[in-house]
Parts: sequence; C-alpha cells; structure tokens
Amino acid sequence: MKLLRLLGKVIISLVMLIAFAWAVGALYYDGNSPALAGFNAVAVIVGFFYVKPWKKKLVAFTTWFSLILMYWLCQKPSNEGEWQQDVAELAYADIDGDVVTFHNVRSFNYRTAQDFTPQWKTRTVRLSQITGIDMAVNYWGSPWMAHPIVSFQFADAPPLCVSIETRKKKGQTYSAIGGLYRQFTLVYTVAEESDVMRLRTNIRKGEDVYLYRLNITPEHARERFLEYLISINRLHDKPRWYNAITTNCTTAIRQQRNAKKRMPFDWRILLNGKGDEMLYERNYILKGGLDFAELKRRSHINAAAQKSQSEQTFTQEIRAGLPW
Repeated sequence: MKLLRLLGKVIISLVMLIAFAWAVGALYYDGNSPALAGFNAVAVIVGFFYVKPWKKKLVAFTTWFSLILMYWLCQKPSNEGEWQQDVAELAYADIDGDVVTFHNVRSFNYRTAQDFTPQWKTRTVRLSQITGIDMAVNYWGSPWMAHPIVSFQFADAPPLCVSIETRKKKGQTYSAIGGLYRQFTLVYTVAEESDVMRLRTNIRKGEDVYLYRLNITPEHARERFLEYLISINRLHDKPRWYNAITTNCTTAIRQQRNAKKRMPFDWRILLNGKGDEMLYERNYILKGGLDFAELKRRSHINAAAQKSQSEQTFTQEIRAGLPW
C-alpha cells in the first residue's frame, strides 16, 4: 500500500512538473513578462518543498495552475496587426458554381529572402478543371521536420499552391518553443509555384524541396480543394491560433477533413519529415515503380528550379524528368 502511494505521488509530481514548465512558459511568452515568469517559477519551487501536507501542496499548485490556464485561454487571436509583408494579406475565395475566384494570391518577385517586390493577385479557376494534387515537402535542417505545400493542378490554368504557415508580426521570428504558445496565428498562404516553391529552392539557403504527385482522382482532388476553400474563408473571417503540435502545417490538413475521412493517426504526422515515407507506404503518392529511397532522390527539384530562367516556365521545368 505504501509503495502504491509512493508511486502515485511520483506520477502526480511528474504531471505537476510538466504543468509547471508549461505555465512558466505561458507567462514568459504569452504574458510577455520574463520577470513575472521568473518570480512564479521561484515561488512554486519554494512552495513545493515547504508547503505541507501533500494534499495542501496539491491544492495550492492546482489553484495556481488553473489561474494561469484561464488567463491563457482568455487570449483571443486577431486578424488585426502590423504583419510582415509576406503574410500581410489574407487569402479568401468567392465561389460561384464551377468558378472560384481567389483574392490575395501571393506572387512575389524575390531577389533575396528580404528583398522582394510584393504582388498580390486575383486568380480565377474552375472546379471542373482540377486534375490532381502535387505535394512539395520542404526541409531546412533536420530530416525529422519538414513543411508540406500542396499544389492543385488544373487542365486549363497554372497550378495554385496552399502553404499553411505562421502569421508573424513585424519583428517576430519563429520559435519552436514559442510555437507551443499563443505567439502566432495560423495563415493559409495561397500562392503561385514561382513564389512559394522558388523561394525555398532558389532564394533561401540550405533548403531542399521534393515534389511528389498524389495518387488521387480528379473527383477526390476537388473534394480536398473544397476543404481548403472552407478553411481559407473561415480564417479570413475568424482567426485561429497556431500551435506547433496541435495546429500546425500538417495537423491542420488532417483536421480540416471530415472526421470519418481522416487517415489514421501516425507518429509521422507530428515528425512530418517522415511524412512522405508514410504517404509512400500507404500508396498516397505515385511511385513510378521505384522504391522510396530512389523516388525521393529523383523527386528533388532544387537543381531543376535553379536552372529555370523564367517564372512563366518554372512550373514545367521543375517537373521535367520527375518519375511519374
């Protein structure tokens, strides 16, 4: 019996430790107060060792954590702010039968990652002309983490990309730890391939992009396209917090699907650098008769993208020789 009580205290203490770390982070990042976070950290540590008995200690900690959690949950996202130029505009779409008109499609001309000419376009596409979906997987360091970009293909129009990202304000930089809190809102960037893919293959340094074709029918592709449309318009009307674990560039894709149609959860949805391997195993991407390692090698588009001399021919040139 004593052993069970001891084990229970150990488990509860571990839960309290995790809750403590999260709450101090919430004060530091979302409370924007390092001093307050530090004071609370010291006070809780002292209290943990000096408050007795155990039940009183547990009640005091739970009360403290609950107050911080309520403060955190009361923070509301907003579409108002001094946004960085690349996310200054929110895309939205008008649907008129077969015709979909996108507003605020990004089509920047980049000289460097910081030096570019902003251009936001209006584009009209037809649902009946969707032929399929390509997916780019972007790596910038670790093989375990990546960024997916979907590119909808049309029979009568250039592709249209959607990249799910953090909407950063001026002066903000992405932080993996900050991404666990309410530092960023979610943004669906609708863009031309010559913008969102070329930025990663030609402009930013040390990034690699792999392009795959999804094994999907035009009817299914149109269904997925409409899911994105709904999400894009919802975010335009009602902002949503980004979260590095629960609401990120990959989990948001899964969440926007009807729950009955979502693919079974897989650890590679979180460690999404292995997401293309997961899609290969589940036959969601065209294999071209190749094993995964060879398919991935041939799907690397950086060299082809860097040879491209024209934004108008970029889409065709990055696909030359791909094993589909």
